[in-house]
Amino acid sequence: MQINEQARESLLSEVNGLTDEEINKKASADRWSVKQIMEHLYLMEVAITKIIQQQLITGDTVHVSEKPIHFTVNRSVKVDSPDFAVPSEDFVTLEEMKQKLAASHQGLRQLNETADKKTLREKSYPHPAFGDLSLEQYIPFVGYHEKRHIEQIKEVKAAFNN
Repeated sequence: MQINEQARESLLSEVNGLTDEEINKKASADRWSVKQIMEHLYLMEVAITKIIQQQLITGDTVHVSEKPIHFTVNRSVKVDSPDFAVPSEDFVTLEEMKQKLAASHQGLRQLNETADKKTLREKSYPHPAFGDLSLEQYIPFVGYHEKRHIEQIKEVKAAFNN
């Protein structure tokens, strides 16, 4: 969870001080707002936590090789969001988004602390970019995914400062 904790600290540092209006403003019609990026991160963290929980119980034991999940941060490779993680257009306050993210992060942290490490290594779930990914690797994947979107938040903020 170390990468996840670092990413969350960076995310909060990047958004702290922004107004509710700033986080909900889009740089263009085809780009997400800061709020939408945060909501996407929340939706992904919740979904991955649920997937891991379900697979720990029902998943088959299979050996999968370790994948280069650190490449997730590469923003030159475009990846479409899965439908379940596409954010809404709804106006949400920064405080509300921070509370949602704190709750989803706590859920993943608790799962990481309580799940059997051997079972996390032995079970997997298909990932759209990496193929079968061990449940163990899904946990730091969330952190790398968040780092990717922190860069996107920086791009959105820069667009407004120009």
